[in-house]
Amino acid sequence: MSGDHKKVIKGSPSQYVKLNVGGSLHYTTIGTLTKHDNMLRAMFSGRMEVLTDSEGWILIDRCGKHFGTILSYLRDEWLPIPENQRDLQELLAEARYYCMSDLVEVCEGAIKQREPEKDPVCRVPLITSQREEQMLIQSTSKPVVKLLVNRHNNKYSYTSTSDDNLLKNIELFDRLSLRFSKRVLFIKDVIGSNEICLWAFYGHGKKLAEVCCTSIVYATDRKHTKVEFPEARIYEETLNVLLYENRTGPDAELMQATSTRGAVAPVVCTSDDEEERRGGACSQSGLGRLRSNKNN
Repeated sequence: MSGDHKKVIKGSPSQYVKLNVGGSLHYTTIGTLTKHDNMLRAMFSGRMEVLTDSEGWILIDRCGKHFGTILSYLRDEWLPIPENQRDLQELLAEARYYCMSDLVEVCEGAIKQREPEKDPVCRVPLITSQREEQMLIQSTSKPVVKLLVNRHNNKYSYTSTSDDNLLKNIELFDRLSLRFSKRVLFIKDVIGSNEICLWAFYGHGKKLAEVCCTSIVYATDRKHTKVEFPEARIYEETLNVLLYENRTGPDAELMQATSTRGAVAPVVCTSDDEEERRGGACSQSGLGRLRSNKNN
């Protein structure tokens, strides 16, 4: 505008000046503007020329949305942090423009605190004591799968395939934990007991099953430790613990029907017709009872 001109502002700290920051009008003292070492001090201590209009308003070509907040910070050296993340980012940009390093630090600290923690996709606790193990098992609402693995517990030499099978057990544990980590708590024990490779499965704080992967084999001259990889059994037990997920207790009939260890006097029936010919003999099995209840 033709009436705008540059001038040097220098006066007493109590002198008031009029500021037009991007259309936002403010009225404050030179003492407030020069309180800290930043660009505003340079502008109002005679070190820089400022642009004024015909009415005496000092023009600053910035967005004035947060300039009132900046003045409050200059006066009190404190300010309420904006709740809106975008406002906080905008205030940070203004603080950087005016070279207000202390306000920049405040804004950057607030932004960092609000950043969501980046939780790992899968977290597997490595237990350090039996007490810690029991605390984890009792405190979680999830089923638990634990792998105890300690190659140095061996008293004898290993068979030729043992090292490979031990590695396969560890790799399977890693795959299962990645697949079911949101539904099952996986924990690893590398110091406990005298076992070399042992899987344990828990539901509602109680041990449901155990899969030992080691055995002693006898050669002609000496004993050997054999590590096995019962992959199918491990998968079976892992799926079984899911019956204890988000429930007050597993369905007794479902557990009976799916458990090979809990079945009594099993009767194999290949079809519904054969079941009828045998006079309902299958009603003693878990699956037979489930069929009967479902039909009723």
